[in-house]
Amino acid sequence: MENVNIKITVRDFGEMTFELYPEKAPKTVENFTSLIKENFFEGLIFHRIIAGFMIQGGGYDAIMNHKDAPSIKGEFKSNGFPQNDIKHKRGVISMARTMIPDSASSQFFIMHEDAPHLDGEYAAFGAITSGIEVVDAIAGVATSYSDCPITPVVIEKIELI
Repeated sequence: MENVNIKITVRDFGEMTFELYPEKAPKTVENFTSLIKENFFEGLIFHRIIAGFMIQGGGYDAIMNHKDAPSIKGEFKSNGFPQNDIKHKRGVISMARTMIPDSASSQFFIMHEDAPHLDGEYAAFGAITSGIEVVDAIAGVATSYSDCPITPVVIEKIELI
């Protein structure tokens, strides 16, 4: 399987590019790219930002209306998927989920710093190739008590490149 390249454009912050690894998480990459093709992410925000940990987006718009997508199987070691050995290092992109292993849908997070406690517990599916300074800038925004940015951090678009 060939790797997939994507670009995330964030209003007032710039662009990040990623390489996605379908050989490590095939259904995850397939789901994410199908949402990209539907322009699902346009206008959604990074709604959970924790400096030194990660930035999370892909599920809410700027006024916190939830945008839903179907759930997929969690492709990570503790969920019976040992071939995904991607470590949650700075710049890795991974799927967010609830406590239910197969609850990932559209929400994703980008690692601001390494978080080895997530390894094998969440479906990492790619890594940043350029624009880590954008992750750093987003991680530095002012947030509320619930880690939500005070000023919305808006995803203008995510595209296949």
